[in-house]
Amino acid sequence: MEFNFEVIKKSNESQGRLGKLTTFYSQIETPVFMPVGTQGTVKAMTVDDLHQIGFKLILGNTYHLYLRPGVDIVATAGGLPAFCNWSESMLTDSGGFQVFSLSKLNKVTEEGVKFRSHLDGSAHLFTPEKVMEIEMGLGADIAMVFDVCLPYPSDYRAAKEAMERTNRWAERCLKAHNRPDQVLFGIVQGVTYRDLREESAKCLRSLDFPGYAIGGLSVGEPKPLMYETLEYTVPILPENKPRYLMGVGSPDTLWEGVERGIDMFDCVFPTRIARNGTALTSTGRVIIRDAKYARDFAPLDPNCKCKTCASYSRAYLRHLFKAGEILGSHLVTYHNLHFLYQVMENIREGIKTGTFQERKREFFSLYGQS
Repeated sequence: MEFNFEVIKKSNESQGRLGKLTTFYSQIETPVFMPVGTQGTVKAMTVDDLHQIGFKLILGNTYHLYLRPGVDIVATAGGLPAFCNWSESMLTDSGGFQVFSLSKLNKVTEEGVKFRSHLDGSAHLFTPEKVMEIEMGLGADIAMVFDVCLPYPSDYRAAKEAMERTNRWAERCLKAHNRPDQVLFGIVQGVTYRDLREESAKCLRSLDFPGYAIGGLSVGEPKPLMYETLEYTVPILPENKPRYLMGVGSPDTLWEGVERGIDMFDCVFPTRIARNGTALTSTGRVIIRDAKYARDFAPLDPNCKCKTCASYSRAYLRHLFKAGEILGSHLVTYHNLHFLYQVMENIREGIKTGTFQERKREFFSLYGQS
């Protein structure tokens, strides 16, 4: 298959769109949430689990896989999908966020970023060309440009410098990228400054990427400010290209993001909180470690049909976490990913049937009651 994105239907109640993303390996209905497999695995899940839920697109992380096991090993195995036995589509981020957030010592120049590994302190240099070499070696069917991601808040001067450098690096990434069975997405930056976001989006649009991501959000700014940033950034991006909001995945942000025209989301949120004993349910979050669940023999979420809710009680799940049994992390992770998959199905059905706002109101009338 060739890469393609088609808008099937636009919502008559919002900026949401129902679409079909065709990659080199899969056909994916959008809007879509993508589980994060940072080191070639979605934590606590097997690929069979992910297939069973219905996922067709997951992420790998360039920074982590470059450091361990190394791109040469992954490439020799036939690429990241073959290495981790994943038969559907994959996306690799550029590692830019990790370079800035995990490396205590880094130096940014026009050439690239010099940094020290968080594993052993060894020195490395990521340039746009080097990152393209790594991502082409990893072999996911969607790759991301190397960008400069700043925290919130950042002053205007630093944000402008980072945005302009990101745009220049995007051009270098395009020139260096030459793998025919992989497409490259651009990343809009600019912190929460409207003129910077608009300038970045216009510049990247002129470069005609197959898809566009909005990066540098969900990094500490208030959610209303994130939504405001989407409202003036998304309309600048091409209507016939997928729009990807990076690092966002709580149920409320999925509804709000789709309402503002986002097609793709990813986040470690559902798997990370699961390993800490927190479940997403139709009535809100359940902290399964709490003592009140010790004799609660009801399912985690009575409205859920996943394997966890079909077979195990809250009391048993609490016991697993209190006993330090790894099965607890697996079962709650499975449930959380299944829950978000169902949220996205609900969102897509709402756009399809013209009931998006009704379904959103119904979802939030229950969510948060726990």
